[in-house]
Amino acid sequence: MAHDDELEAQVDRWRGYVLRRQVISSADVDELEDHLRGQVADLRATGLDDDEAFLVAIKRLGNVDAVSREYAREHSDRLWKQLALVPDSTLGASGAPAPRWRELAVVIALAVGAGVAVRAGIAWFDDEGALARNVGLLVAPFLAAYLGWKRQVGVRTVAAIAVPFVVLAVALNVYPFVPEGSTEVLAIIHAPVILWLLVGLAYVAESWRSDGRRMDFVRFTGELAIYYTLLALGGGVLLGLTAGVLQLVGIDPEPVITEWVMPFAVPGALVVAAWLVEAKQDVVENIAPVLTRIFTPLTIVMLVAVLGALIASGGLVEVDRNLLILMDAILVLVLALLLYSISARDPLAPPALADWLQLVMVVAALAVDVVMLTAMLTRIAEFGTSPNKIAALGLNLLLLVHLVVSAWRSARFLRGHGTFSELERWQTRYLPVYAAWAAVVVIVFPPLFDFA
Repeated sequence: MAHDDELEAQVDRWRGYVLRRQVISSADVDELEDHLRGQVADLRATGLDDDEAFLVAIKRLGNVDAVSREYAREHSDRLWKQLALVPDSTLGASGAPAPRWRELAVVIALAVGAGVAVRAGIAWFDDEGALARNVGLLVAPFLAAYLGWKRQVGVRTVAAIAVPFVVLAVALNVYPFVPEGSTEVLAIIHAPVILWLLVGLAYVAESWRSDGRRMDFVRFTGELAIYYTLLALGGGVLLGLTAGVLQLVGIDPEPVITEWVMPFAVPGALVVAAWLVEAKQDVVENIAPVLTRIFTPLTIVMLVAVLGALIASGGLVEVDRNLLILMDAILVLVLALLLYSISARDPLAPPALADWLQLVMVVAALAVDVVMLTAMLTRIAEFGTSPNKIAALGLNLLLLVHLVVSAWRSARFLRGHGTFSELERWQTRYLPVYAAWAAVVVIVFPPLFDFA
């Protein structure tokens, strides 16, 4: 009897896993389960015990992800119906059915809460610099709360997020920054990096040491950026049309839009975008593979043009500071594309043209970074140090190490001397270094440079 109970428990776990594949309906799972039970019965008749029969039957049934893709091809109409915002039923973290509207209610409440926090911050902080320093602190808790609620994080994870969050909040609000000074601007730029790491802790929950979960967070970040951009574009068009109609009838909508609509819409859309990524990640193939294949060759062309512009600009000391800042932004964009490409790739697939293009992109980015580092060191030797120069130099050194090792591991993989998983693990294990450097810039730089 105990054996039968264990077999039923295994079947229930398998059924819950399959039901998470959005394109497979309950009726389809019932059919698969009947087939599975028939296989188990046949195998038990040959003398296998329950565990052995179940494992062999699962193996014969085939890969569930492959089955999902096959169903998606055969039942595309059903696939598109799954894009409805609130499905007929959802599954909770334990695999049990969850109330239909519960998650939507949580998302709406947190999105409104983020908007209320930002609106209160606008009313509370008279100084624009203080508001800029705190806007991330006002929004990040609501996004982290949604992800933490979704994953039912424990007390240890909450503490791991709360302690550095409080330290960051104290530093940003207690430090006597010189208004619009370099250290204040650097703190405003680097604080979101730290906050995003804390959001990542909520996403991975207790699995923060897992390379796979960290890469999942990279995928989540990329998909979130896409969904948020789409929401922003759609909301912008809708808002523009509404404003146009109101102006034609003699009503000026600008005060309401700037003081109320935008403070609620911008942070609220971030929470909604996170919900969409979580809700729809299994419905269709991620957009990452398409985007990376389009933008990788285009990025190579851009990097070659940038490199030519840097070389043609004359002496490295005379390179415009704004140009160096723009180059840093481009290198960060290249890094994001590299991470997105790696997160979208099947680690077991053999090397392909896309992998060679990715290596060319990394090598081109390395060349640009080396030229930039040379220019920065030359400027420091000529004009001395400053918070901006040291922060930029540190970032470019981090990028140099990241790109060099990525190029080396990519070359090993393409030559058959290494695995793609090694390249993937390098990305996930190096990413926290950027957050550590951001923490140094926010916490250490202001007192080091007298808050100037």
